[in-house]
Amino acid sequence: MFDILMYLFENFIHSDVEVVVNHDELTDELTRAGFRQQEIHKALAWLERLADLQDSQTKPYLNRSQSSATRVFTAEETARLDCASRGFLMYLENLGVLDFATREMVMDRVMELDMPEVTLDDLKWVVLMVLFNVPGCEDAYSQMEGLLFEEPEGLLH
Repeated sequence: MFDILMYLFENFIHSDVEVVVNHDELTDELTRAGFRQQEIHKALAWLERLADLQDSQTKPYLNRSQSSATRVFTAEETARLDCASRGFLMYLENLGVLDFATREMVMDRVMELDMPEVTLDDLKWVVLMVLFNVPGCEDAYSQMEGLLFEEPEGLLH
């Protein structure tokens, strides 16, 4: 499923090609690319739920009018994200790349990935996908892109 999300992100987000919004056409495109139907449906559902997170009725705790909230990770989250990944989320909050709402969106999407453990690199891509899909996060998205692609080696994260 994560491979499909990466494929979509890399092939449609940064291209001049119009993004296919027709579910059947997109499924056909992914099938031609070699992905299995079951994984395609999981990935598309993941993306649909990402869009749903922006509706405050769906997840009222993501009401962006709140200024901050302390994050305590559950045992399941701790098992899924190692210390470096959790630290990276805090680092992004301190930089202002993530606020509490986008952080929780990232956590929601991470916990729904079909993988037992999420690496730091995978987490970075999830953050980028979330920021790309949330209106008003253009500056944070650009800053995150800079952290991923332009920073020299040897930084804290």
